[in-house]
Amino acid sequence: MSIFDAALLFLAGFLSGVVNAIAGGGTFVTFGAMTLLGLPPIVANATSSVTQFPGYITATLAYLDDIRHFWRQALVLCAISALGALAGSLTLLALSNTSFRALVPWLLIAATALFAAGPWLKPAAGPDHQASVGSLLGSLVQFITSVYGGFFGAGMGVMMLATLGLTQAGDYHRLNALKNMLSIVIAAVAILVFVSGGVVAWPQAIVMIPGVALGGYAGVWIARRVPQGVVRAFVVAVGLFLAFYYFTKG
Repeated sequence: MSIFDAALLFLAGFLSGVVNAIAGGGTFVTFGAMTLLGLPPIVANATSSVTQFPGYITATLAYLDDIRHFWRQALVLCAISALGALAGSLTLLALSNTSFRALVPWLLIAATALFAAGPWLKPAAGPDHQASVGSLLGSLVQFITSVYGGFFGAGMGVMMLATLGLTQAGDYHRLNALKNMLSIVIAAVAILVFVSGGVVAWPQAIVMIPGVALGGYAGVWIARRVPQGVVRAFVVAVGLFLAFYYFTKG
């Protein structure tokens, strides 16, 4: 890894942290940077999961007061999320890089469309009552979302927030807190599988993680000066560029 590569990855990590703090979608940036530097898509996907993990933890800690009210009921969804993430990540490892590369542009198109539709998919604010997290439908939908999250994490947060809004009770902040809690479980299981499978590029991850952390901190300052719509447009542009890149690269 050259100095230029390290600088590019650090910058990608920083931008990823910024866009996650403002609008979400940082996975597009880290995955894209590693792809452009020539890492195989499975390695880029797995390593991106590692770099995003600290952000899930800090976001969950920010919602700790809300989580205290429903964490016992949420344990069922945590277990379901772990099983889904395990299935998704093992499926990824079962594929060759060639097979996964053929899927990537379609996954990116789907994730980009989902991200672009994010503002319209957010659950409406409701009465401030304790979230109900044990429904059969909610469990099934969460399993499917977790399989996707374990397989390809881009857009997972938007997808999960939308599905939780359709299947669970509670206001927006409770649902977002639950989403962050479940994201930790999904990412942790996927990372364990990826590490066991030897597909994480640790030098690249080590360079990007401090950038992600600094970007997350700076994102709060930037959010007061840059409209969220501008950041969202940037992420959508990155997603479309990556999809075009993979379509043309074949």
